[in-house]
Amino acid sequence: MTEAGLNGATLLVSRLKNDFGFVNMGNYTEKLSDLLELLSMFPDEHNRIELLINYADKFEEVPPEIAKRPFPEENKVPFCESGAYIWTKKQPDNTLKFYFAVENPQGISAKALAAILDMTLSGEKPEKIMNIDDDIVYKIFGQSLSMGKNMGLTGIVQMIRRNARKFLN
Repeated sequence: MTEAGLNGATLLVSRLKNDFGFVNMGNYTEKLSDLLELLSMFPDEHNRIELLINYADKFEEVPPEIAKRPFPEENKVPFCESGAYIWTKKQPDNTLKFYFAVENPQGISAKALAAILDMTLSGEKPEKIMNIDDDIVYKIFGQSLSMGKNMGLTGIVQMIRRNARKFLN
């Protein structure tokens, strides 16, 4: 899917939300709910994969002022075969900013999830992030994930929640 297609689909979700009053999906942030609404419009696995690859292409690695290789083990996501790492910084407005690294250049799913979580959770307060459940992985990627991939991607979500818990007031 092209950048224009992705932006157009996001705009469509926003319009549908306004026109038909879609409500926030569960306890998710508004941005994450919007993304889940968008993904629900792509029930075809091929189209969904294309959309997720587009998100993986938007992945931005942790800047060097936050972390440099070799990355500390404490930031490494358990069970993630792609070698994902997460850093969390509290912002002056008490929201959080997430930074990611994915060491495996073929780690497209990990990069897609990292990009999605950064776009939808960075800028949110820790309390809101604590509501994200492990099922978000299936809601984003569908039910056909292998056990290994599911464990790694779920590990990313769990580490996000653990890091957010550290900043609860």
